[in-house]
Amino acid sequence: MSKATLNEQMDVISVGIEEVVPQEQLEKQISTSIKDNKPLRVKLGCDPSRPDLHIGHAVLLRKLRQFQDFGHTAVLIIGDFTAMIGDPTGKNKTRPQITLEETKANAKTYIDQATIILNKDNLEVVYNSDWLDKLNFGDVIKIASKYTVAQMLERDDFTKRYSSGKPISLHEFLYPLAQGYDSVVIKSDIELGGTDQKFNLLVGRALQKEYGQKPQSIITAPLLEGTDGVEKMSKSNDNYIALTDSADDMYGKVLSIPDTMILKYFEFCTNIRDDELLNYKSQLESGKVNPRDTKRQLARDVVAIYHSSEKAIAAEQNFDKLFIKKDIPDDIPECILSESTKLIDVMVSNGMVSSNGEARRMIKQGAVKLNDEKISDGFINVDSGNNLILKVGKRRFLKIK
Repeated sequence: MSKATLNEQMDVISVGIEEVVPQEQLEKQISTSIKDNKPLRVKLGCDPSRPDLHIGHAVLLRKLRQFQDFGHTAVLIIGDFTAMIGDPTGKNKTRPQITLEETKANAKTYIDQATIILNKDNLEVVYNSDWLDKLNFGDVIKIASKYTVAQMLERDDFTKRYSSGKPISLHEFLYPLAQGYDSVVIKSDIELGGTDQKFNLLVGRALQKEYGQKPQSIITAPLLEGTDGVEKMSKSNDNYIALTDSADDMYGKVLSIPDTMILKYFEFCTNIRDDELLNYKSQLESGKVNPRDTKRQLARDVVAIYHSSEKAIAAEQNFDKLFIKKDIPDDIPECILSESTKLIDVMVSNGMVSSNGEARRMIKQGAVKLNDEKISDGFINVDSGNNLILKVGKRRFLKIK
């Protein structure tokens, strides 16, 4: 256990969160933990409905890491079973269900990505299919008896759908019960979640009481808007910054956020202190600094967390060379053609796009250039006798020999 005091722990934990329920209980838990030299069990669940994690997910992963740094035990629940149900949070219609095999395939990458942030030494990784998949129908009835339909309809999205006559499938009521039952099984002391998850987290508290356990405290953090500054960060909105993005891509994506998001990204995506955040806020509001310069510092800070300070500086230099000086990077990949090949095939086979469909979309958007000339037809042939520079989007280059 860390020798950090209650105030020292709360000063760190309280930054970048929305709410603690209840505050007094959390403080008492930490005080008792220090006194007894016994780590708390801090739960974070993630449903692997998609294979990639982004810095929006990292807001809570980084909060979980803070608890680890104070000596507490992080319990990362891979919700491979609950992902099959589909979290109805914020949805105005029933989610399509996916198979357990699909969720397990997505989960394979989660641990590698999460441990970019989390410390493996005091981390437990569990899959909730290990217990939820083993429940019989009698067990499900017993859990369901602990919660009423009226309580479920207190949930805002359920209420709206019910009032507007939109269908709610019975299995959707089981999602918050399943997530709450996870807390019973792992005996969590604290659960972290986004503000949209508050109802589910409270169900966990209620079920723990029903099963004779001390109810967990809950800590919520706001959802992070994506690079468009409007929609929630997600791959489906194409506004995400992946944990596995290269330093160059990460730097460029951070610079693309609207100026209005600078302070929020500093608060939730970096290790900034409160006094530093207030200083940036004062400077931006007074107009003493150009938001562009503050955003460049933000981009360096974000890249340094997931790569290194050296790579952050190199990413900034590469960005300036590419977009300010309009140069071509020195270390771009090369491919050698031995025969005439369709451009669209060159793009796909060299990983510049993920599919023929993406290649066609990029070409339609005017985002594909050969020797700085826009290409309108992906089915043109690239002749093997020419040396060319292929550019896809803003940061993807290929030297064709």
